[in-house]
Amino acid sequence: MKTHPLTIRSLTVRAVAAPMRLPLQTSSGAISTAPLVLIDLETSAGITGRSYLFAVTRANLKPIVALVEAMGELLHGDPVAPFDIEKKLRQKYTLLGVHNIVLFAMSGIDMAAWDAHAQSLGQPLVGVLGGTPRPVRAYNSKGLGIMPRKALAKEAKALVKEGFSAVKLRLGRPDARDDIAALRAVKDAIGPKITLMCDFNQALSVNEAIRRGHMLDDEGGLLWIEEPTRADDFEGNGRIADELVTPVQIGENFMGPEQMAQALAVGACDFVMPDAQRIGGVTGWMRAAALAQGAGLEMSSHLFPEVSCHLLAVTPTCHWLEYVDWAAPILAEPLVVKDSHVLIPATPGTGIRWDEKAVKKYAA
Repeated sequence: MKTHPLTIRSLTVRAVAAPMRLPLQTSSGAISTAPLVLIDLETSAGITGRSYLFAVTRANLKPIVALVEAMGELLHGDPVAPFDIEKKLRQKYTLLGVHNIVLFAMSGIDMAAWDAHAQSLGQPLVGVLGGTPRPVRAYNSKGLGIMPRKALAKEAKALVKEGFSAVKLRLGRPDARDDIAALRAVKDAIGPKITLMCDFNQALSVNEAIRRGHMLDDEGGLLWIEEPTRADDFEGNGRIADELVTPVQIGENFMGPEQMAQALAVGACDFVMPDAQRIGGVTGWMRAAALAQGAGLEMSSHLFPEVSCHLLAVTPTCHWLEYVDWAAPILAEPLVVKDSHVLIPATPGTGIRWDEKAVKKYAA
């Protein structure tokens, strides 16, 4: 029997600047709005696959939008077959290099294609990937930036009250003693039963990371130390991991599963946490999950909780989902959090639907 494959009719790309309820100050800069690129992959069957990309700053919106649109023109009329789409785009962009915003654009299209594919089968994405919808353990990562200790303590309590048993603290102040004081303030505020992670956002040299890492070891109580030094210095991160008792977490800046394989080959970390838009969307994530399983490393997610919850549910070494609500202002149905877990929507696809009034309001 002949079947009519789902094909790509068009790609619509829009930019928004979504308001953030809790502006975040890290060692690498401040974020007060979430600049997002919204992708609608429209198909021949009337099904629309959706995804979004985080542009970091508003200045990055225009070039990312242009790249996604250019890729969309290349894919017009092609089947909604994510593996084939990835292969075609990698071939087309080989000479430019499949890194940074080129990979961002490809990842956004990949996630939208998987959403459309899952919708066409009438299943949630997790079901198409071979799993079942289930609660995924999450930590609240919306706040606890570089801020005064009293404000940190107040915000830490508020983040826990939102239904979480784990939160993440940003470190990387000029003076190590101020980082330790911030850590103590948060620990005192949340108590010993709440899991705490910390993130340096690549602020330190290798030697300084080892020095501060030993200080954090002495304080105890941290689940991991995230990105203590430059993300692409895999050997340096490995030195840090070897020196410290507290596990070292990296991965949000892995550019595709190839870079993750390189990091694992030199023992760069104790945990990994790929980012959906940098690892290659759903397709890249599944390859990365196999690498983590082979290395025996727990795997968490970075941002994009709407898609990441589906992906972690089928990840053999599933660890923690990083929860942020940055896309919630423009979503028709934001994620539901219950008892420190994100609930995977049982609707077909990823569950991403736009609130069109909000999209228009926050257009960038």
